[in-house]
Amino acid sequence: MSPTEAEFPYTDYDFTPHWFAHEGVRQHYLDEGAGAPVLMLHGNPSWSYMWRDMVRELRAGHRCVVPDHIGMGLSDRPGESVHPYTASRRLADLERLVEHLVAERGVPDRGWTLIGHDWGGVIGMAWARRRPAWLSRIVMLNSAAFPLPPGARLPWYLRLIRGGGRPPAWFVHRTNAFVLAASRLGVTSPLPAPVRRAYAAPYRGRQRRLAVVRFIQDIPLAPTDPAWPLIDVGPVEAPEMTALPMLVCWGGRDPVFGHRFLAEWMRRFPAAEVQLFPRAGHFVQEDARDEVIACVRDFLGRHPERQR
Repeated sequence: MSPTEAEFPYTDYDFTPHWFAHEGVRQHYLDEGAGAPVLMLHGNPSWSYMWRDMVRELRAGHRCVVPDHIGMGLSDRPGESVHPYTASRRLADLERLVEHLVAERGVPDRGWTLIGHDWGGVIGMAWARRRPAWLSRIVMLNSAAFPLPPGARLPWYLRLIRGGGRPPAWFVHRTNAFVLAASRLGVTSPLPAPVRRAYAAPYRGRQRRLAVVRFIQDIPLAPTDPAWPLIDVGPVEAPEMTALPMLVCWGGRDPVFGHRFLAEWMRRFPAAEVQLFPRAGHFVQEDARDEVIACVRDFLGRHPERQR
């Protein structure tokens, strides 16, 4: 069962929906504005709504492509016999969508800017490593695309859901508590009630929350984990990646991605520009909305997209 547009009467998400159907499954995405493409990828438990303010700011000079992962946001909720809900499949979904946009929707295959948050950073960077010539710039919000840094550890509740047996995962699937908690604990300044409701709206109903559970269970911690191939396990990033202009906007009070993750981004991308927002939480784009948007806008203005 998929959410419908009528269920989201939010004035701050007044975008035209687009759909890409592949193998009988529809993926929802936003395609706003014109110019060099900017790809914005959300994580878990979120959806394209998190990028609403960034889209409105950038679409005057950029083409903003903002997908909802399958099983999230306004995208379809297929059964696992149709869609395995793994991170590797998420990467394949993204590649198919981008190829569709380039081949049939007039989006260029050069000059892309990647903006990632949470799992969007993992999936986005995996895509970027396969298509480095397509990229001009990278913007990362609180995320990771590498193994846990030394000394870092998953919060206890994620460890419990990921590997604690059936009851914890069943609870996340059965109730909307995890999603509701994220909209409260992921920020340091309380979100307005309508915004909290909008974050949680796509996940009302047990049949709509499978992707939330599977994302947690797919967190890569060891080489035997299915999502391990998506992260860069080498000591340094490839030169074609580190040569790209990069901006890191970081919420300093993130309960999941702590300071060790930021230090690892800086170690792997020593030339990256870093903007730390010490009082912002996991959803840094909410806690420091105007500042993050200003940083991204300035960064894009100072680093024009690469030409063929």
